[in-house]
Amino acid sequence: MTMDNASFDLYDLPENCIANVLSLTSPGDVCRLSSVSSTFRSAGDSSAVWCRFLPPEYQSIIVRSADASHLVGLPLKELYISLCRNPILIDEGSKSFWLDRLTGKKCYMLSARTLKITWGDTPRYWQWTSISDPRSRFSEVARLQDVCWLEITGKIDLKALSPSTNYAAYFVFSLDRSAYGFENQPVEVAVGPAAGGESITRIVYLDVERRKKLRYFRGPFLRPFVLFEGTPRRVGGSGGGLKCRKNRSDGWWEVEIGEFEGGQEGELEMRVKEINGGHWKSGLIVCGIEIRPKMLP
Repeated sequence: MTMDNASFDLYDLPENCIANVLSLTSPGDVCRLSSVSSTFRSAGDSSAVWCRFLPPEYQSIIVRSADASHLVGLPLKELYISLCRNPILIDEGSKSFWLDRLTGKKCYMLSARTLKITWGDTPRYWQWTSISDPRSRFSEVARLQDVCWLEITGKIDLKALSPSTNYAAYFVFSLDRSAYGFENQPVEVAVGPAAGGESITRIVYLDVERRKKLRYFRGPFLRPFVLFEGTPRRVGGSGGGLKCRKNRSDGWWEVEIGEFEGGQEGELEMRVKEINGGHWKSGLIVCGIEIRPKMLP
């Protein structure tokens, strides 16, 4: 056979060769290509493919979960899918871990118990409540009773995150029906090195719905409220735009705290603060802080 009449059929490649090619794509690409033919489907189910998509230390993360016995021994494709669909509780239920479905990047959520909440252990100011809502990942949340100084801080080791990945941290919360003190009230959020240095600070609003209702109020000496009026403050770094809460599929709300890159050296501190003197507030329910890859708009 000469080069002129030679033909090449991709399906003639050994399955392990096709699997190696698939492992250089993405989880989404593998799923799409697996529908092309039985050859691609068989190669796409290979552990050699999904081993490339799972974090290198996935086994050491799994054993920190009470569900480890149900996960160990699963085919790697099934394990990947399970970790994308069903976040697992690790470190005695204080954190939640899962994988981003499209990229396989590591995601975490820190429970309210892992956060440093000013006066959080004083029942007069904060109440710790057990919940049985299946939408909640944790069995306990913190409810604000009444404070004028709100400060919540969380920390995470950047090495625990996927390297060369742009992440964002989100404050996950709700407000009960009797909540007050957050209407039209700016709250400061920030991310920065826990050891000190530049912190990126911005202003957010936790009670955006009531702010919308007040937007068109007029009085003889008052101008209308404007939803996005204001300028973020810069504290040792560049500020960001104003952010308002968003609904989540699990029934909570979230607001973005800030962005950063994973895989770096050091510990990251995430902070939520409202310390306007004499401004009392109540009814905030804290679920935790979620850290996940920042999706492009």
